[in-house]
Amino acid sequence: MNLMARQDRVLLGGLAVALFVVFARPIRYLLDLARAVEESSGLALVPALIILTAVFLFHQQGKRHEAKARAAAARADAIQSEARALEMERLVTFGQGLGRALEMETIRDVVLHDLPRLAGTDQAWVLLWEDGHWKPLVGTASESREVERAREHLADRALLGGSWTSDAIATEGHLCLPLMAGGHPVGVLGIPDSAGPFGRQRVLAMAAALLSISLRNAQLFHNLREYSLRDGLTGCFNRTHALEGVDTELRRARRSHLPVSLIMFDIDHFKDINDRYGHLCGDAVLAAVGARMREGLRGSDLKCRYGGEEFLVLLPETPLEGAKRVAETLRRELADVPINWKGETVAVTASFGVSVALPTEIDGQALIGRADAALYRAKEQGRNCVRLTIEPAVA
Repeated sequence: MNLMARQDRVLLGGLAVALFVVFARPIRYLLDLARAVEESSGLALVPALIILTAVFLFHQQGKRHEAKARAAAARADAIQSEARALEMERLVTFGQGLGRALEMETIRDVVLHDLPRLAGTDQAWVLLWEDGHWKPLVGTASESREVERAREHLADRALLGGSWTSDAIATEGHLCLPLMAGGHPVGVLGIPDSAGPFGRQRVLAMAAALLSISLRNAQLFHNLREYSLRDGLTGCFNRTHALEGVDTELRRARRSHLPVSLIMFDIDHFKDINDRYGHLCGDAVLAAVGARMREGLRGSDLKCRYGGEEFLVLLPETPLEGAKRVAETLRRELADVPINWKGETVAVTASFGVSVALPTEIDGQALIGRADAALYRAKEQGRNCVRLTIEPAVA
């Protein structure tokens, strides 16, 4: 900080010259007096006065330089403090967004929006560690498979080949921060050094800690929700979720004008299986049916245990004929592969009813009712068969 502007110094110099002119005679008088004292006392007053004046001027110059240095340091501290405050503000925003997220999609949206500002680059990536495999959360959707494999290799190195730690490492041009929560590895956050992220390691470490906790919470929430919605024996969704899923899919089909079909099937003579082999055998049959549904049906198909030995399969974007083929395939798979129980072979067959939603239908109970009626006809007509609902004509 300049204590005196250039114009002020010029003015001060002019004032000094004017004072010298005004007081020229007194100054000469003082100098003559000083020389007289020097001659009478033998003291060198004038040289000493010159030395003191030079030291004083040098001291003042040093003070000015010191003041400038302090001002520059204060400016640098202010800039650094402002940058830290901005980082903390962004970190708080990031944490607040993650705090409101309980699903992976919501977390992904928060990371896509806030992480580039925290990392100083839009090239940040996040890989999730799920069931022993890497799954991209951010940064790999549009990348080549070679780039994905390279990042998976970096993630493996960041987690030290399974010896889980939370220490950030710099490797192969990336800063990799393991995402750990409660001792559980949930993923890796990576930043390329081309964006100069290493000076941001402190704030990135805090962001990684927040992200780790949020991802772990989302995983636990998903597991809890899955356990509460799924039947523990068959792995299929329960009746409550089935009804919600049917209503949701009907609304979506009405907007998209795409067909949606429903299969309801019932294991034939299931009570006889329980009576002859015991309820544990009945449980094994139900579990086997659930496993074959998961193996043979699409991931987008909603597979539900409707109650007892009754099951529902909701088939999005599937017309009635397509649903009939799916039901026939599932019927054959159940009939052709019996269950082995304590050295005995238990034959399993099922009866199927198939219905399709009407173009403007939003009543899931009506769709289920028609499939149930078709299932009843299948039982009446000999079981181990597929029957279609008779749809009313639509004007």
